[in-house]
Amino acid sequence: MSEILLKLKGGDLRSIGRVEEVVADILQDPALFGEVFEGMLNDDPLVRMRSADALEKVSSKHPEYLQPFKKRVINEVSQIKQQEVRWHVAQMFSYLEVSRVERDEMVKVLLSYLDTDKSKIVKVFSMQTLADLAEKDELIRPKVVRKIEEILETGSPAIVSRAKKLLPRLKKQ
Repeated sequence: MSEILLKLKGGDLRSIGRVEEVVADILQDPALFGEVFEGMLNDDPLVRMRSADALEKVSSKHPEYLQPFKKRVINEVSQIKQQEVRWHVAQMFSYLEVSRVERDEMVKVLLSYLDTDKSKIVKVFSMQTLADLAEKDELIRPKVVRKIEEILETGSPAIVSRAKKLLPRLKKQ
């Protein structure tokens, strides 16, 4: 295991460990982004979770670092069942510049997260990213609006609260 990934080992799932240090390392040396990306596919759930956390934080500031990995985020990393990885994937999707086909694949993934994931955090971030995508793309807007309206009827209080904030933005366009 690489030196940077070793910084993400140990402890438990309630701790972010040395994620901030890894973020600083990547910002200082962007070549480390690829090593940490591989950490999202690691066998160790702590390394996967913390790698996803670090990369999401870096990508929010520098989406261009994530761009070369977009196919792997969409096709590989998004299939990981771990909720802590999924909620970061949902956020990272919003940082990517994608083709229509890639966007459709991301929408499919996010909708599946809404339908199948038990984590409220995964659902909230998925719904947020779907709304962000739909704001920019009128072709998917009706499908996203329908899904958010459905969530208003069936979601938990936290999810319904976010849905109520997102829906007016999408309907006014």
